[in-house]
Amino acid sequence: MTRVVAADGTAISYKVVGPRHGPPLLALQGLGADARGWTFQRRALASRYRLILVDNRGVGGSDRPPGPYDLEVMAADALAVLDDLGVGSAHVLGASMGGVLAQVLGVRHPSRVRSLTLACTACRHHPWRVELLGQWRAVAAAEGMAGVSRVGARWLIGTRTRLRLRTLLELAGPLALNVPPESFIAQVDAILSLEDDVRFELTEVQVPTLVMVGSQDRLTPLGDAEEIASLVPGAQLAILRGGAHGFMVEQAGTFNRTVRTFLDGLSPVADRDVDGAAAGA
Repeated sequence: MTRVVAADGTAISYKVVGPRHGPPLLALQGLGADARGWTFQRRALASRYRLILVDNRGVGGSDRPPGPYDLEVMAADALAVLDDLGVGSAHVLGASMGGVLAQVLGVRHPSRVRSLTLACTACRHHPWRVELLGQWRAVAAAEGMAGVSRVGARWLIGTRTRLRLRTLLELAGPLALNVPPESFIAQVDAILSLEDDVRFELTEVQVPTLVMVGSQDRLTPLGDAEEIASLVPGAQLAILRGGAHGFMVEQAGTFNRTVRTFLDGLSPVADRDVDGAAAGA
């Protein structure tokens, strides 16, 4: 892993796989997850794309500064990675919280984005989800990440997968969220503090956009995906039947094919060579 220092002095860890001159694809993971969350995507996406895997601040090899965090700052962390690589613009793939970071990039830094793939994500706060995240925050503070894994599993993983892999999930669940509770709480606070103005600006997004959702996703259900797709001009909506919030793992093959079909089908103009462009151009 390579590290770059963001504007506030936080070191952000990232890894690049795939062909050096392939179209750059920036991948941003969700709450409590690091770049390992894309394990099942690496081979499929890096066969053509220069896949840039980022550990958000607070997780993986990145620094873990005191919270609360800010999603605008975390989006800027991703831009610092692109700057470090000399990448002017990239396709952006974001899952869950990473999908919100991708939206922030799309509306705040449009010149840095070639396309958006927004998976299992949302563009607004619903009262029930605010309450749920508040509960997870309290559990993390009181019981640590093992407690979060216990209460969060039914929101993240489909019922059939939980039943089939119950023992494995009980053993590996806390490891899947290998993040200090303080960092998890700081990321929750970042999500809850995001203002709705990003949602209102989605109508200004001009790049090709794919919105993906699992039909069994309880955390960011179909209605969230439909709202994003209705706001972004020309956005495509892909519904993965039987998929839950973690469908990039549960249905990795279908997920990967859907993303590749979208990216591979874009006009060559979207993959113009702008890697030498100056940051912020």
